[in-house]
Amino acid sequence: MRFIGPFWGVTGVCLLIGSAMYRLSGHAFEALEMSLSSWQWIVLVGFTMFMLVAEGYRGFQKKFSPRTAARVRYLRDNPTPLHVLLAPLFCMGYFHANRKTRITVIILTSGIVCLILLVKLAPQPWRGIIDIGVILGLTYGVISFLLLTAKALTQKNFPHSPQVPE
Repeated sequence: MRFIGPFWGVTGVCLLIGSAMYRLSGHAFEALEMSLSSWQWIVLVGFTMFMLVAEGYRGFQKKFSPRTAARVRYLRDNPTPLHVLLAPLFCMGYFHANRKTRITVIILTSGIVCLILLVKLAPQPWRGIIDIGVILGLTYGVISFLLLTAKALTQKNFPHSPQVPE
């Protein structure tokens, strides 16, 4: 259980994010196949830069990835059958997390669902432009998560809290 839990946790988180990237890619490629105007290219580049900073750097690298990597490490060091079974959800902080973390995760998930529903209403190429920015932000996020997880699992001290109740 000591190695299965972290492996399942990392794999599950990456599969969840990767699945979102895959589902968005069709609309992104469709937008790129269209003849975008100069204005649309400017919006595409600007929104992509915004998403790399806001989602990739600030959301993932500074918040989600360190906490989730710390939770992977915690799972390795403190495996329980339930935590191992639900490792991706555990690592993301949906349960066995302090109150603030659980509330943050639930609010963030709800916000993401609302944004997904709103973006689905956007016509092409705007939907594809948004999806390109999201895909690149998620790509940055997955890379930061994997790098921080490698550090969490190999370094003697990892300075980030798993934010578990204790």
